[in-house]
Amino acid sequence: MPEETTVDATLLSLLACPQDKGPLHLVRTGDGASELYNPRLRRAYPIDNGIPVLLIDEARDVDDAEHEQFSTQFSES
Repeated sequence: MPEETTVDATLLSLLACPQDKGPLHLVRTGDGASELYNPRLRRAYPIDNGIPVLLIDEARDVDDAEHEQFSTQFSES
């Protein structure tokens, strides 16, 4: 079972995707883990023990179904 992960709102507002430099969204996966999500590239970055891992090689691609699930957790401005 994944542990509860929280990213400070101020930190989240400062973080950017290392690939396209755009904003990231904090989302919860189906198994309850937290990830930082880039909906433009459909890439998810892991959070390891509360520390965002913003390495392009560590990101994973997100399929259409998971993208739809993540999109319901935030609203694009």
